[in-house]
Amino acid sequence: MTGPVTAPSAGPVVDPVDTPVDTPVDTPADPVVDPRTGETVPAALLVALDAYEAALAADDLVALDDAFVAGPGTLRGDAAGLLVGHDAIRAFRSARGGVAPRRTARLEARRLAPGTWLLVGVSAYAGGGSGLQTQVWTDDDGTWRVLAAHVTGRPAALDRAVWRVVGDPLHAGAATGPLAGLHVAVKDVVAVAGHPVGAGNPAWLRGASPERAHAPAVADLLDGGASVRGIARTDELAYSIAGVNAHHGTPVNGAVPGALPGGSSSGPASAVATGQADVGLATDTAGSVRVPASYQGLWGLRTTHGLVPREGVLPLAPSFDTVGWLTRDGATLEAVVRWCLPGATDGTGGPLRLRVPAEALAVAEPGTRAAFTAWLDGVRDGHGVVVETVEVGPLDHWLDAFRTVQGAEAWRAHGAWVTAQPHALGPGVRERFAVAATITSADEAAARAAAEVLRDRVRALVADDALLVLPTAPGPAPSRTADAETLEAVRGATLRTTALAGLGGLPALSVPALVVPSPLGPAPVGVSLVGPPGSDLALVGHGRALAGVP
Repeated sequence: MTGPVTAPSAGPVVDPVDTPVDTPVDTPADPVVDPRTGETVPAALLVALDAYEAALAADDLVALDDAFVAGPGTLRGDAAGLLVGHDAIRAFRSARGGVAPRRTARLEARRLAPGTWLLVGVSAYAGGGSGLQTQVWTDDDGTWRVLAAHVTGRPAALDRAVWRVVGDPLHAGAATGPLAGLHVAVKDVVAVAGHPVGAGNPAWLRGASPERAHAPAVADLLDGGASVRGIARTDELAYSIAGVNAHHGTPVNGAVPGALPGGSSSGPASAVATGQADVGLATDTAGSVRVPASYQGLWGLRTTHGLVPREGVLPLAPSFDTVGWLTRDGATLEAVVRWCLPGATDGTGGPLRLRVPAEALAVAEPGTRAAFTAWLDGVRDGHGVVVETVEVGPLDHWLDAFRTVQGAEAWRAHGAWVTAQPHALGPGVRERFAVAATITSADEAAARAAAEVLRDRVRALVADDALLVLPTAPGPAPSRTADAETLEAVRGATLRTTALAGLGGLPALSVPALVVPSPLGPAPVGVSLVGPPGSDLALVGHGRALAGVP
């Protein structure tokens, strides 16, 4: 059993450098013909295709926006999902950046109707590999524009925004066991033998030494037959819930193209949501399992504080740090919980009582509030569940107490390293640590006293085996292009509700129960069930029953 992960020695800081992309355009010089009819593709359409490829190479957003038909019916799809409407496509494209250098190696054309052509191009990449670009072009008032497009990119051996290191597997599990066949993405704050903990920061990684043993949370999964697929990215030092990493990029949201993935367990969540892993082994201090689960339509369990050993896990705020898991379905999560928490019980089996904190529902966005209310009506009618509204008091009190204690402990854990590495942290996390450095002992003492009162209050609400139920997040995942002010507002609103379980030291399960409108299209929002200490397995069972999963 390894001990707690500690800060590596200070080292030089290297700022990442973005290399501009210059993509050669190589559409065919000879006429392109529909072999069925012998019709030739209009020369103006090939010129428009050339211009589109050049705009991709230069990441010319104005030209790219103009290349697509304006309006709600325009389509763009790729492996990450489908975007509907010009506005959604524009929002996605503005955060994507240019494409890798490539040329059009082959172009097929079929005339679909007067003024409408299907073009399918094979893209050969300068760095190896090929992809497919499928587009429907239409004559839009004298200008050729894309009405629908599907992009098949070249296979990626390793998405470095999601993974730090991957194996086949990185560590094999036991030959037999209840978790055999499952592949695990381990958040890069948890010790994996033979590999240093990187904590989402290049400077930290350079100063870290390979771990001599697995963290118990990793060893448990291996003993159950699961294999470690790899080590997945995290927001820096796990001090964020957005999923943005200034050094390694932003992992894809597997449910909503162009949206943030949620953090700080962004890498494991994205790996699970995109099918690259079956289980995400993660941590949750302020919502770092629950928020990415909500944003990406996953099942995510924050365990009872102290129930899963935290040895070998990089600390952030030990009063709140917990280990948890992310999965695509409730059955897999239940199998993991049964194995990793062998003493857990299924619950009483009596009538289920759900208590809705009125204040948490009030801070939810209108679309989320409407979907949550409709879901509650459904479980009340369909499952005979007793639903009642309770009050927990002003959520600002919960946020203030949580943030102050969290900040004080985060500075104690990492302040010396942050001071020695003044340029190592990216925006957002840097400012958070700067605030943490100003917290006085008197501030912390007052916050801890307030936290004790709030802890007793929330535990009393679940002391009789009732469950709190609330939206996991106020709304769907924000766009990757959202500005810092918007993200901070979302962070504050989210922490006001996730702090209920955090301050209570309680288990919380996010169930992918809601779908709400968003600027990027229909998006998932989780429903959180919060139960008494030790009710972790029972929460998963209740969640599966309420979700209609047998």
